[in-house]
Amino acid sequence: MSEGPALPLDVTAIMRLLPHRYPFLLIDRVTEFGGETCRAIKNVTINEPFFVGHFPGHPVMPGVLILEAMAQTAAVHACLKLGKQAGEQAFYLVSMDKARFRKPVVPGDQLVLTTSLLRGRGRIWKFRGEVHVAGQLVSEAEFMATLPSALAQEGEASAESDS
Repeated sequence: MSEGPALPLDVTAIMRLLPHRYPFLLIDRVTEFGGETCRAIKNVTINEPFFVGHFPGHPVMPGVLILEAMAQTAAVHACLKLGKQAGEQAFYLVSMDKARFRKPVVPGDQLVLTTSLLRGRGRIWKFRGEVHVAGQLVSEAEFMATLPSALAQEGEASAESDS
């Protein structure tokens, strides 16, 4: 495992790790990384493009975008764990299980996204994600994602050395 960049990571550093860009870069800062866990934040503002239609007069962040922010946190988690950048290559979600939405996310909320690595072997990694607003759990899920080829060889080598 590489030491990686100094935390916190701002949006510019995140864009060096991931291919996502506005309006689909859904994490603003990475605040913690401990190998098996990673924490990021997303500041939700009324200027988000999805609020125009979801819902007029009652803006609520779509649940699928909360899950996407969770997945992007996991992608950064994998990059930091392996000490490599994904560059222009994408991580792809393979499955999303046990997704729960406990409270609506609205403009002014700050999402605190935490991913825990459940299994990081080979090309498919499994994570558990939780999203909190003001200390209250608002969403959670377990999911799997494929590593892009820029990271996959490193992930497979890491898995072999763990055996």
